[in-house]
Amino acid sequence: MERHSLQEKFQNPLLLMHKNLPAFIAACAGMLLFGVCLIAMGSLATDLQEKFQLSGTESGTLFSILPFGILGGSLIFGPICDKYGYRYLLISACLAMFAGFEGLAYSNSHEALRGFVFLFGFGGGIINGAANAVVSDISDTHKGANLSLLGVFFGLGALGMPLLLSAFDAQVSSFKIMAILGWLPLLVAVFYLFVDFPPAKHRLTNGSFQLKGLLSLLLLLIAFFLFFQSSFEAIINNWTTTYLTEKGTMDKGTALFALSMHIVGMVVMRLLSGSVLRRVPETRLLWACLAMLFAGVGLMQFGTSHIVIIMGLILSGAGLAEGFPLMLGFTGKHFAHLSGTAFSFVFVIALAGNMLVNYLMGIIVDRFGIHHLTTVAYVEIACMAFLFILIIQKLKDR
Repeated sequence: MERHSLQEKFQNPLLLMHKNLPAFIAACAGMLLFGVCLIAMGSLATDLQEKFQLSGTESGTLFSILPFGILGGSLIFGPICDKYGYRYLLISACLAMFAGFEGLAYSNSHEALRGFVFLFGFGGGIINGAANAVVSDISDTHKGANLSLLGVFFGLGALGMPLLLSAFDAQVSSFKIMAILGWLPLLVAVFYLFVDFPPAKHRLTNGSFQLKGLLSLLLLLIAFFLFFQSSFEAIINNWTTTYLTEKGTMDKGTALFALSMHIVGMVVMRLLSGSVLRRVPETRLLWACLAMLFAGVGLMQFGTSHIVIIMGLILSGAGLAEGFPLMLGFTGKHFAHLSGTAFSFVFVIALAGNMLVNYLMGIIVDRFGIHHLTTVAYVEIACMAFLFILIIQKLKDR
């Protein structure tokens, strides 16, 4: 009996899903695309500004279209997947991303470019939400751990895009690389034609039953935990380089490297959580992540050497690693009968937090200075810890 338990503990986590492995691979391919999607606009920012002669205001307007596209895709994917299944919506999302890639690469009109950016984000929002819902549906146990493994591929996509552009910068234009990458979602769409995805959950014309099923304090608490998680990710990704350079501890190049180490910390932690740490209780794992997050911000604030600050960013990346996988795991477990719709709800709230707090951070920086980045970070960690206490209590009640 003990020997069997040890074999199960160290078994390849992918084998635990047995016949659902193709669906898991399909979800990972989608998350890789989403990682590329989120980073693509930032990676092309300078080239787009030069090509279209964009002012600062025009650039900001253009870049703000992407999160609205992701928000739109996140809003619609859940009810459609629950009613009609995953395959054709995921294929449609891949086609939208293909069009977005090629539009970014070849568009010569500023107005058309805006449409392609929205389409790019819209397809990415659908793929992100649906890929997470697929993994939740096919995981009978260890939902959080399997979602952590899925999140690794998001990190690989996010890290791979700037590395690819920098590696071939001297030989090929960034727009040409985007055009070539555009064929990747098309290949993924063809793959999706042959994958057995989880079946549709409800074929109802009346949505009142689904809406009634979502009226839960637990789901609301999870959504607002991810509100702060997503907004924390946004302020770190968007303001850290400015914070470190204005603090005077790093030049821009070193600060960008430090920020990439933040993503590395997240990827490594998700890989560990989905493999060797998958048997650790989920609540204990998330408390450890919140502690690492607090320690990481502290090192970033008080550190004076490059090594200490980079360690802080690695710790903060690791601390952010488990918020989405574990909260989505709770959502998939307790709202399995309408997981897609529940995922849509929490993703929309999370994205609203991303956009709202990032905007408020800009106001705080203008009025009080960039050094308040860490102040906002501590407040967000406190809010996440408080909400997690409430979530644990609701889980015990269930």
